[in-house]
Amino acid sequence: MARINDTGVKLDTIERHAENYGHHMVDLFQFTALFVIGGTIVWSGVNTYAGMIAKGAASIDDILLLFIFLELGAMVGIYFKTSQLPVQFLLYVAITVMTRSLASTLSVSDMPDTRILAITGGTLILALCVWILRHASWKFPPFISRTEMDDAAKSKQD
Repeated sequence: MARINDTGVKLDTIERHAENYGHHMVDLFQFTALFVIGGTIVWSGVNTYAGMIAKGAASIDDILLLFIFLELGAMVGIYFKTSQLPVQFLLYVAITVMTRSLASTLSVSDMPDTRILAITGGTLILALCVWILRHASWKFPPFISRTEMDDAAKSKQD
């Protein structure tokens, strides 16, 4: 009986170590991916800006593209600090992309009316979604699990 108990204890220890190792590997992957994505955003922004400098002017497309890079960078930064993906920033990016497509080098007069209505209607829907999310987050605070509260209490004690 004592041997079976020792084996059970060893298996529990092995499982606990394997689970901790798995958590560390996932964290390592997330941090690496965040640095790669963040670096790509910075690299793309710098290249876009260098192109504007070389061109000697910035179009509205270029400026809106820089805003997209800014919003993506902010989203990566928030995820890096909080491990939560802010959905509102994805909506901001989508709104900026749709606005950029309206203000693109093609003249709005060349676009069919249905396309203009679709883009502006989509932008309005996305803006309403942002408003709903903001209102909901104000009225209904995010759920904090018991584990998160315990972790926060432990970190305050340290």
